[in-house]
Amino acid sequence: MTTIQQRQVEIIASIAAAAYIQPILSNGFLFEGDVRDNFYYASYLFAASVDAAIPFEGNRKEAKDKAERVFLNLLGIQDQDPASSTYGHWPLNLRPTPQEASKNTLPVELMGSLMVYFAQRYQGQLSEALRTAFDNTLRHIYQSNFYRKAVTNYGHHEAKYTAAKLILGQRYGDADLIKDGHESLRITLERVTSKGMTEYGGLPWFWHWVQAFTCAWQLTQDEEIRSDLAQMLDYLWNERATYYLGGAWVGPHARIWPHDMPRDTNVLHDYVQFGDFKLPAPMPRTEYAGFLVYEAPTHCLETALQRRSTPVEIKRQVPKQIGQAEHEQDHLHSYVYITENYAIGGMWERIREFDNEQHRWDVAFPLDHLEGVNHAYFFHPDLEKPEGDLRHQSEYTEVLFHRHVIMATYDIPENQPGYIKGCLPLGEWVESPTGLFGRFANVYLAVFIQQPYKREILEDRCFVTSQGRKNAVVVECIDLAEAESHGIRDVHHFADLMLAKQPHFGENNILSYTSLTNDTLLVSGDPTKEITSLVNGEAVDFTSYTVA
Repeated sequence: MTTIQQRQVEIIASIAAAAYIQPILSNGFLFEGDVRDNFYYASYLFAASVDAAIPFEGNRKEAKDKAERVFLNLLGIQDQDPASSTYGHWPLNLRPTPQEASKNTLPVELMGSLMVYFAQRYQGQLSEALRTAFDNTLRHIYQSNFYRKAVTNYGHHEAKYTAAKLILGQRYGDADLIKDGHESLRITLERVTSKGMTEYGGLPWFWHWVQAFTCAWQLTQDEEIRSDLAQMLDYLWNERATYYLGGAWVGPHARIWPHDMPRDTNVLHDYVQFGDFKLPAPMPRTEYAGFLVYEAPTHCLETALQRRSTPVEIKRQVPKQIGQAEHEQDHLHSYVYITENYAIGGMWERIREFDNEQHRWDVAFPLDHLEGVNHAYFFHPDLEKPEGDLRHQSEYTEVLFHRHVIMATYDIPENQPGYIKGCLPLGEWVESPTGLFGRFANVYLAVFIQQPYKREILEDRCFVTSQGRKNAVVVECIDLAEAESHGIRDVHHFADLMLAKQPHFGENNILSYTSLTNDTLLVSGDPTKEITSLVNGEAVDFTSYTVA
């Protein structure tokens, strides 16, 4: 058994143990909130019940019976009426009852292909009733034609449709559907390799790409199609490795959920592939990491796992989503500075992504280096969704990224919330009227804030708020080895040194700063200024930003 397989077994055993003790609700399901969790947990429980190689302390017969009951209930609430507008679909949540809950297009997109995988892998161990139920369900999925859509946006929905075309086409001997799926795969592969992914850092979307195409790769028998799927997966894992740091996803994100930020917890596929951090106890996205695997190329593993003391800068062009770009060549620009102990950077341009969940900038740290959250960032909350989950940023920000420094200005109109908020990891912090200076693991972090602030120490993070319609934040990060070269002995000495380097908050929202490496940085928060960012007197050069 390879180390990758060992980590998969560890995941299966852990989730199966949770599923075994999870009580079945009065409606016959394990969960009401997301119908897919019933499928995932039942899959892991069934796998542990029939495979003696998977550690399991419960009664395996009882576990198998429980998993099959959940499966039968799940398959029984699929819309199997060919005349229905939701034919082949499931409800997403099961309230008020599984039978009354409205059907949703999302569950079948990913779960449908994974059901093919499960039914094929365990066909010899399913009861006759369950095997028949899966056969009926999968045929309804195939006949529903939900996946027969052209590729136009190159996003995660179409990635899942493409995989479904290949998987269902093969299962039902549909040569035309396989051909359609193969063509969809080819044009998607050409698009992302030549222009990049519009869903940059888009969790959980990215993992849906990985799962869908890994599922198709594991099931597909046609060698030419399998080769193209391997190329797609090589690309995806290279993308993941580029922005990987000890379980953290560094850099900007097109979308984040609370389990992605400010602590990375959607990490099971990372754990299987890289394994350089502890398997976390909370698993908010179990999905199929314990079953599906495609081993990343050696160069991807080296990129992800062999971060050296010599930092790297990643400067990327990112295509805007279809409908957002005025011209074919319109791009966003992503910048990340990655060291072995931290990564710092973000997206130069603010854009309103789906559900306004763009995560603009932050400092990220390896998961095992910290207790609690592993990201540090500030933002102005959007008026429409100012809830307390540290997402949904407004447009009233200008930024500058340069190596281990981030500068951000906030020019907030009267009709918007008049404050910024931020999240910092737990650690040893020194407070001053103009900033916070911290040490955790192998890193020192300086955070200058223009306006007065308040810091609350919570169970897993520091929460910071700062009032004022003209505000700014400067963040500088330095690891212990470099700190020693500056004669820094401890966090108090670091604070003393940095307090002598106060940023200058000038008129017209001009912010200037000289870094520890003596780089002079200037950013203007005035949108009427032609040049908003200067590094050592020079405007930022975006011509050096590449697709890959």
